[in-house]
Amino acid sequence: MISNSEMIRIRRQMQRRIRDVVAERRRARQLEAHDLTGDPTESRPTADQSLTPAG
Repeated sequence: MISNSEMIRIRRQMQRRIRDVVAERRRARQLEAHDLTGDPTESRPTADQSLTPAG
């Protein structure tokens, strides 16, 4: 039988691994998008730009 503290430790370790994989995949997608089209963040307006009046 696994103790409660050991179960918590295993769960945290699994969550950390999942977070690492998700971050790695996100970085790979960003690099792939950057390689195909240039930097996609340059074409999007920032929050400050979108709040300014157009006229």
